[in-house]
Amino acid sequence: HSPAYESRCESGGGREREGKKKRNFLDDTILVGDSGVGKTSLLVQFDQGKFIPGSFSATVGIGFTVQWFLFQIWDTAGQERFRSVTHAYYRDAHALLLLYDITNKSSFDNIRAWLTEIHEYAQTDVVIMLLGNKADMSSERAIRRDEGERLAREYSVPFMETSAKTGVNVELAFTAVAKELKHRAIQHPNEPKFQIHEYIESQKEKSGCCSYF
Repeated sequence: HSPAYESRCESGGGREREGKKKRNFLDDTILVGDSGVGKTSLLVQFDQGKFIPGSFSATVGIGFTVQWFLFQIWDTAGQERFRSVTHAYYRDAHALLLLYDITNKSSFDNIRAWLTEIHEYAQTDVVIMLLGNKADMSSERAIRRDEGERLAREYSVPFMETSAKTGVNVELAFTAVAKELKHRAIQHPNEPKFQIHEYIESQKEKSGCCSYF
């Protein structure tokens, strides 16, 4: 990453909202998945609202942090040699965004292995969301959307396809996770539980965000 971008990330990122009071804690949200699925690009799109052409160098271990008004986001490397590093961070994670590349079958096939690690090392109540990234590359699609939906149902996790290039569903993914974490933090006993699946579907319908999938 460029020095300017690294400085921006270290100073708190570009999405901190004015008029929002910070909580006295930050929830850790980790992006995981094979190398090359677009984790860093997804963060850049969320933080800066743009796509930077060209490939990023592989993120080594745990990468940069972007502060959004409710939580921190950690980017992780997918290479096997960094797995032992990320295991330690699983334990403190409140949410995990698990990515695969819809044009790369092996990245999808490896999702089960990632979920096995998550269930072994993460907290039992961690929020997990499955994302099929690079949805803009439909002509090169190797994984159908219904395959992603079926896997998500099997593990009872919310799912959507995203595009770090066009931005489709990127903000929705992070917003849904933030709402789930916020609701858990302030929920009163008599209040109904926040339904993240229903929230995602209602927002998709409002925006028509998935019309081309």
